[in-house]
Amino acid sequence: MMHNNLLQAIGNTPLVQVDLQTPCQLYAKLEYLNPGGSVKDRSSLFMIEDAEQRGILQPGGTIIDASSGNQGIATAMIGAIKGYKVIIAVSEKVSKEKLETLKAYGAQVVMCPATSFLQDPNSYHSQAMRIHKETPNSFMPDQYFNLANAMAHYKSLGPEIWRQTEGKITHFIAAAGTGGTISGAGRFLKEQNPNIKIIAVDSNVSYRSTKGHPQPYAIEGMGVDFDSPVLNYDIVDEFFEAPDAQSLAMLQHLARNKGILAGPSSGAVAYAAEQYCKQLKPTDLAVMIMGDSGRAYLTKNFY
Repeated sequence: MMHNNLLQAIGNTPLVQVDLQTPCQLYAKLEYLNPGGSVKDRSSLFMIEDAEQRGILQPGGTIIDASSGNQGIATAMIGAIKGYKVIIAVSEKVSKEKLETLKAYGAQVVMCPATSFLQDPNSYHSQAMRIHKETPNSFMPDQYFNLANAMAHYKSLGPEIWRQTEGKITHFIAAAGTGGTISGAGRFLKEQNPNIKIIAVDSNVSYRSTKGHPQPYAIEGMGVDFDSPVLNYDIVDEFFEAPDAQSLAMLQHLARNKGILAGPSSGAVAYAAEQYCKQLKPTDLAVMIMGDSGRAYLTKNFY
């Protein structure tokens, strides 16, 4: 297929069967094969083009956002293509590879301390909000609170999975961070078949899991660490709380035995799928999201 530009190559990622010793059919949606390397290409493009259509992002403007890396990378890539200046505030726990990727796309990076709460004045979200307010002609996609985040996955990821599985999907398993992926794709799938089960994977020590008393965890790119309108709890049938140790161990198993070099949140999702799907039947078909690539984390020695 020939595309007029790189943005048209976002989406239509492969769905590949993976054997994790589960009785059901289990497929991995390889979102790391998007041009920017993650599922966040979808939401970033949708939020930016939504802002353009509404006139709140003007030519020559600046895009500012807070990101654990992947959303920022997608935004930096799209900004480079569309000609916007991009400023990304990141937490200091971001991987070296993600940091260098942001810079390679030409983004200005603002490093912020890791905080327990998004509302902390020093958090990367608070810093991005401050920069946005101080920068004329700027737009902040604000993935944590922008409902267009979930709509992106409702419009693209959900329909793709439905089409690729020929409507046979029975279970959808994805990491929950902002909640965009699980809520958007999950809502679309539920509308096609209300019996489809939506399983959100969260860290076992996140804000949500600990009822407001979060602890540090190693997994990047997931974890419900704040209250957000993007995460639609009515769509989620069950939360699976994944610990760091088992999630990171799954990364090695995927790479060495399945040839899937996936990022930490994908390790958590695969561990959740392996455990959850033990109760399923051979006629069930589960889809799990591999959100990004392990190449973005190699210096963390997870593998």
